[in-house]
Amino acid sequence: MASAIKKVNKITQIVRLRQVVQRWKTKSLKRTPPPGSLAVYVGPELRRFVIPTRFLNLPVFVGLLHKAEEEFGFQTTGGLVLPCDDGFFKEILNFLQKDEEKFGGLGLDEFLKMISEVGFEPFDQSCCKESSSSASSSRHGFSTTPLLQKTRV
Repeated sequence: MASAIKKVNKITQIVRLRQVVQRWKTKSLKRTPPPGSLAVYVGPELRRFVIPTRFLNLPVFVGLLHKAEEEFGFQTTGGLVLPCDDGFFKEILNFLQKDEEKFGGLGLDEFLKMISEVGFEPFDQSCCKESSSSASSSRHGFSTTPLLQKTRV
């Protein structure tokens, strides 16, 4: 009788554990951004950022989207991958969160200049190759070859 109770307890524990794992899986896989937001993937590690969709109309994001088109072409599946360093992207987001009205009109080149003037250098030099035509932009997280070669999101 005691062994039957142990078996029932063991089965109950297994069932509960499976339920917990299933709930965890469901919640962790359900990573859809909230309404009015968009997930973008940045840098060689494809770090995920959730941004307001209104940001896509800002000049800096238009510049990033043009860079993405140059680097990767048009993507028909998966998430939106932006070819810049995640540290630089975080700085863009920080400026926009502080004062979107003031910084929202800046283009990509203006952000690059502003950030480099204050001495902020968050970029991994090893992942970016210098381009003869655009050495300053590659220094700031863009390369002449795709950062995320053979990567699908």
